[in-house]
Amino acid sequence: MSTTISAVTPSTCLETLPPSPLQAVAQEARAGLTASPKTLSPWLFYDVAGSQLFEQITELPEYYLTRTERSLFTAHADEIIERASEPCGNDPAPVLTLIELGAGTATKTGILLAAAVRRQRNVVYQPVDVSESALAAATENIRANIPGVTIRCQVADYTTQGLPLNRLPNTRTLALYIGSSIGNFSPEDARDVLRNLRAQLLPGDQLLLGTDLAPGTFKTVEMLKAAYDDDAGVTADFNKNVLIRLNRELGATFRPECFDHKTVWNTVESRIEMHLVARHAQQVHVPANAAGPALTISFFEGESIHTENSYKFTEARVEELLRSAGFRLTHAWHDSQRLFSVNLAMAV
Repeated sequence: MSTTISAVTPSTCLETLPPSPLQAVAQEARAGLTASPKTLSPWLFYDVAGSQLFEQITELPEYYLTRTERSLFTAHADEIIERASEPCGNDPAPVLTLIELGAGTATKTGILLAAAVRRQRNVVYQPVDVSESALAAATENIRANIPGVTIRCQVADYTTQGLPLNRLPNTRTLALYIGSSIGNFSPEDARDVLRNLRAQLLPGDQLLLGTDLAPGTFKTVEMLKAAYDDDAGVTADFNKNVLIRLNRELGATFRPECFDHKTVWNTVESRIEMHLVARHAQQVHVPANAAGPALTISFFEGESIHTENSYKFTEARVEELLRSAGFRLTHAWHDSQRLFSVNLAMAV
């Protein structure tokens, strides 16, 4: 069975849900910079400049994650779509609708969308992201290159806001959470994110989860660290851009040149950490705003702002995470060096 769906223009794509308000930025900055140790949430990376820098990162030679996942999609997209569309019991093979959490510009997703169009001629795609500019770019790219896709964007923080799936009759949802974005959450928070997604799905709906794998036979710690500290300094600029954003939006007085980008491999937690480390003792001022009164934040030499974690997975840990969130792993695809895995799981 197929459902006829017409394409939409970029001007009609973006729904009326607003991006994260300035107050949310102010609240996050206040909470993180007054904590001990100091932190800033990684969602603050993704203003317009940060989103553009991240797209540059994905093309760097050191950043194997994107090209490895893309190669897996290129090799297996038709199989992924067929497995996600398998009949359940006596029900016929359903039409898929795709929803993507943290879609960004959806450059890799186009490979899966093209496979879905080959199978069923038309497909609804619902990308969700905090960056309106990234969604606009995704819409323009997909509309230009993949006829037969209807795009229904949602500007939202998928970790805190509900995600209306706009389910069509006789369809099955395939939720995409790719790019190893799940690794940005602590194990407990990652489980909660997937549980929240599972609560909005029906039994038989599918999840495609991308996971970066922990160091092993072919993957060294040095290779892993280089992916987050490239020779060209793009990741350093991406990390420091969060300070530029706080200066611009909150009137803060950070001097990004007074902080160093640093990556750490935390063996115990199986994660890469990103930090901004103060080169010398200094003070930063943040004017009064909707989140509270003016702040003066003191740094000692060598003090860190912890900006991101990226957890790395064993295959057993992926399966356990999915099980704890209400999914059953049905198939996994890996590259030959076991750098990355793409995992298909069914909502149970």
